[in-house]
Amino acid sequence: MQFPRISVLDLAPVADGSNYRETYQKSVSLAQLAEKLGYHRFWLAEHHNMPDIASAATSVLISHIGAQTQSIRLGSGGVMLPNHAPLVIAEQFGTLEALYPNRIDLGLGRAPGTDYPTMHALRRDPERFDPDFSELLEELQFFMGPVSQGQPVKACPGADSNVPLWLLGSSTYSAQLAALKGLPFAFASHFAPDAMMRALDIYRSNFQPSEQLDKPYVMIGVNVVVAETTEEANFLATTEKQKFLQLIRGGQGKIPAPVSDMDSLWQPHEKQQVNNQLRESIHGDKALVLEKLQSLVERTQADEIMAHSVIFDHQKKLRSYELLAELKSEQS
Repeated sequence: MQFPRISVLDLAPVADGSNYRETYQKSVSLAQLAEKLGYHRFWLAEHHNMPDIASAATSVLISHIGAQTQSIRLGSGGVMLPNHAPLVIAEQFGTLEALYPNRIDLGLGRAPGTDYPTMHALRRDPERFDPDFSELLEELQFFMGPVSQGQPVKACPGADSNVPLWLLGSSTYSAQLAALKGLPFAFASHFAPDAMMRALDIYRSNFQPSEQLDKPYVMIGVNVVVAETTEEANFLATTEKQKFLQLIRGGQGKIPAPVSDMDSLWQPHEKQQVNNQLRESIHGDKALVLEKLQSLVERTQADEIMAHSVIFDHQKKLRSYELLAELKSEQS
């Protein structure tokens, strides 16, 4: 089996005891390491009103990291398009493409990336949770495409920028739309694995070639923690489990330190819910992670894996990505 490309998803996570400035420094160091180790992309995701995620101003942070790297592709995983006027996103990513030529991706999602009160603050109507995403996408493609004679409103920059568009999803809706539009598709199995196989089947079965893409291209997002031993990896992964436990309880907080005993923190039904939601997560030493990654790739036929690591200690996080890169290199 040929091993697929591996990329990095970063949410600029804010750890307990840390602050935004330190968080951005850590994201830069992770991007620089990812570039050095040969990872294909480094993506950031739009979230709002979340004290543990500092990537709300996604395009600003992409630019900051672009200025301190040389070659790794950078992009959004994703920008939540219904939060914005498509013209603004075309201008932002046209600017990024001009600053960092042939390095920018624009991944798009349709979720709000936040809660209902924050949707109001973003000028979104919670009663219309799902504005017509396909229309917004068409408008964005119009502004990022060639300028027509007499066109009254143009994205300057942005028009004719040829930034690759991606659709992201955790359900079948975006899979269907990505297929009809002939766009690459990224599935969020790192937090919502239930519809993964159905979404991939719909995408591949209905794919229509486009100017951007002639055949289906699938990326799978997955939580990955690699350590020298599986015991250590499982310990580090308790940070990930605590974050999801906090989410299902409706709480907020910064990224917590790992713990030696999760059973003291959750109830049996919470344990079942968290473990089900994280069932595609991969934690272990290199041998176990390779085995689990190979299983995921065989099941999904993924063209690319986007690894997301929720690890409290930044040096341990960097080491996890080093070990993952070693694993990939050993399969080449």
